[in-house]
Amino acid sequence: MKGNITLTIIKPLAIKKGYTGQIIEKITESGFNIIAMKYLHLTVDQAKIFYKIHKGKAFYNDLVKFMSSAPVFAAILKKENAVEEFRKLIGSTDPSKAVRGTIRNLYGTSLQENAVHGSDSDENAELECNFFFSKLERY
Repeated sequence: MKGNITLTIIKPLAIKKGYTGQIIEKITESGFNIIAMKYLHLTVDQAKIFYKIHKGKAFYNDLVKFMSSAPVFAAILKKENAVEEFRKLIGSTDPSKAVRGTIRNLYGTSLQENAVHGSDSDENAELECNFFFSKLERY
């Protein structure tokens, strides 16, 4: 499955604004299969662990605070070349620079509140999927 899965997280503000359904629809219409999903509220400690790759960066504390501020929707997506294909679908991290029609362009509001997380490599996709889902939780 390496190379064929990626993780997405629909972030708190996108959920609060009611975009979850539209985002999931855009994902599935783009040919991704959802093989695991859950709705959860990250604790501060869980967010710190998940985003430890960014520890020491100026935005780290704000990111942890934001991602633990309200529930998120996490899902493993499957498709050939999943990481690269999903990165195209979600667009630039900065919604104002994202290609028109991408998820972040449509539903993101700022660099931090960019609607969704997407894995940035096959290696990170494996780590991130394992953080949120056991093998028993995957279809």
